Amino acid sequence: MSSQPVGEAAYSSQRQALRLSGLALAYMTFQTFGVIYSDIGTSPLYVLNGIWPSSGPAPSEEDIIGGISAIVWSLTLVPLIKYALIVLQFGTREGEGGTFALLQGLFPPDIRNDDDDRALTGDSAMLRAMSTRSSAEKLAGVKWFLLPWALFGTALTIADGVLTPAVSVTSAVGGIAIAKASVANNTTAISIAFLVALFAVQPFGTHRLSLVYSPIACIWLLLLGGMGTYNITTHPGIFRAFDPSRLVMWFVRTKNFDYLAGVLLAVTGCEAMFANLGQFNKASTQIGFSCFVYPMLVLAYLGQGARLIQDGDHVIVNVFYNTIPGGQGGGLYWIVIHLHYFVALIASQAIITACFSLCQQLINLKSLPPLKMIYTSETIQGQVYFPVINYTLAIGTIAVVGGFKNLANLTNAYGFAVSTVMFVTTSLVAIQMRFTRHLPWLLAIGFFFTFGFFDGLFFAASLKKVPHGAWVTLTIGSVLALFMLFWTWGKASPRFMGLEDEFDSMNRRNLRHFIGVEASGDEREKQVRKRLNANALQPGRETTALKYVGTSSMAKDIESVDDDDDDEEKELPSQESLYLVHEDDAHPRLPLPRLPTCAVFHKLTAGRGVPHTFYGFLRQWPALPRVVIFLSVRTMNINHVPREERYNVTKVRTIKGFYGVTYALGFRDNFCMSIDDIIDKICLLESRVGANDEAEANSIIQEIYKAVKQSTHIIPHYHVISAPLGFRGFLGGIFDRTRRLLIEGLYRRIEVMFPETGNWVGIIRVGINAEI
Repeated sequence: MSSQPVGEAAYSSQRQALRLSGLALAYMTFQTFGVIYSDIGTSPLYVLNGIWPSSGPAPSEEDIIGGISAIVWSLTLVPLIKYALIVLQFGTREGEGGTFALLQGLFPPDIRNDDDDRALTGDSAMLRAMSTRSSAEKLAGVKWFLLPWALFGTALTIADGVLTPAVSVTSAVGGIAIAKASVANNTTAISIAFLVALFAVQPFGTHRLSLVYSPIACIWLLLLGGMGTYNITTHPGIFRAFDPSRLVMWFVRTKNFDYLAGVLLAVTGCEAMFANLGQFNKASTQIGFSCFVYPMLVLAYLGQGARLIQDGDHVIVNVFYNTIPGGQGGGLYWIVIHLHYFVALIASQAIITACFSLCQQLINLKSLPPLKMIYTSETIQGQVYFPVINYTLAIGTIAVVGGFKNLANLTNAYGFAVSTVMFVTTSLVAIQMRFTRHLPWLLAIGFFFTFGFFDGLFFAASLKKVPHGAWVTLTIGSVLALFMLFWTWGKASPRFMGLEDEFDSMNRRNLRHFIGVEASGDEREKQVRKRLNANALQPGRETTALKYVGTSSMAKDIESVDDDDDDEEKELPSQESLYLVHEDDAHPRLPLPRLPTCAVFHKLTAGRGVPHTFYGFLRQWPALPRVVIFLSVRTMNINHVPREERYNVTKVRTIKGFYGVTYALGFRDNFCMSIDDIIDKICLLESRVGANDEAEANSIIQEIYKAVKQSTHIIPHYHVISAPLGFRGFLGGIFDRTRRLLIEGLYRRIEVMFPETGNWVGIIRVGINAEI
């Protein structure tokens, strides 16, 4: 007997964080400039005029030094120390980042085992118990708070995917209008045209876009640093901005904390550093910002401050353009202004790719409906593209540009989202520090209060701008977060309170618990009923399925032949008679004749045992195909899996003709299951198992090839029904009716719109009433 299933290869379905070194790491670091840092790298275009409006008077020298000090220390504390050095350490084991990734760190999903998926005579209750994480146990009481909190932060980041392109593109067109006055009357139309082009190139993927964007962004950042260095020489006293007391005295002197809303614009894009972690990796993100982007930005702001001190009334009209060495009309001026158009257009790439990464996480954990996802890289599994998400962002951005006639209102809406997401990230990292990384309480509390204080200041300043445009972000984020919370409640895995997947996992059945084999009259049926009664659900639970208690047999290694969990079972004769055993003695057993066909039952969720769909199928059509295959599909951590290594097969020992199959796909492979390849693997396994009786093995193989001439694919379809929870009284009735409305009236209708197998043809969908 083989020690591993037939066809098993050395690939893993467990994605790992990308690790690079040498030239590969240097190249990936270069790629981050055009994607991750395209947003924060364009902040010098508008930050100082966001603090001191162009229509107002030039500030005093001390106020300028205080404002520059606030910008420099904000860049140091938030993007550099908080995100680059600390938060990036808290990505998932797959290398993903963002607020939802922090939630996964607190409630990590179970690691799926391919052998357990193929085991048809085992139960899944013990498997779930064995995989429970300590952090999930300790935080179970606050899951209802942490889940919507993380989803709200994630929703606001996606809302940034609507606002960031609107802000960056309209600012670029505004720059064109300065150089060419005739453009000023058509800024909205021109902005929309650029936005259409921006979203139209997204299908090329992060890798190809970064090849174009990164050189432009790198040259841009070098120009910022160079211009800043030159401008500093006009007033070296600007270096006093490194003294943090200057920013404190600035706020004490002016008593205008609204300035923080302008300072906040200097750190926009820092959340994209973390959300884009899966697009690149931790090392490249840290090196890119710490060693290149951060110094260039600091030099740029220092230089702008120095020129503002020297030529205040002239510079304040447009700080960025009026601080270009050589002045308007000079050679450098035209180089910068033309380069600025391209940089401003690509500035939104950071948040667009971040949205794709976040949606990948959400869909994998079933917090969003299944959507078409395209892997755009041959080497990096985290670089993905969602057509529907791209179109939605494009439509939303165009609507925002058309609806907001004032760029200041757009900026207000943008800043609110950034500050809120920063605070959500701080809180979740602090919790994970203690409960996942088991760091001292003092360290976790210190991190929360230190960075939470700065996040709170930014949030308070941006909160005042809700009536002036930030209500758009709040509305988009709230609606999206509520939808994701609702979908998670109805669909996601039990770890995230999903009702439908919980029903599926709790109703998985041991094949030997409801299929009887004629052995010695009624004695065999009594043994089966005894197992049914021993593993029945606890009294009071109103459901039609069984909840099995795991036994020591669950710990057995699954080999090429799936051993039954009853030690007394021996190999049964080849001409056995099968019958369906019901859950109680009131229903007689039903004979199950074998038909010369092949049926493939698709398992859409992980776990031992057979899905409830198979039991429902037998109750509706009491007959068994000669070959019954339970198929699980896995995406592996390589781009392509060779065809001969895609199928791993396990055979059930005690019932002839039952097989568990894992279909392994590379993340760049197309789903194209071949029943012929599966049958070849099954016959190879049968020949191996029947090596001692070659004639019997050949007979079985001939039967299999004859049966496979007629094959049918069967998938489950749950017709969800709200189960009464037993609450009494007037309020209990209202609660049950509300729950029924949400599940049957809303969730069921939305689920039909997003089927997991919507584009499959030639299949049978077995309907099951799922009381959840």
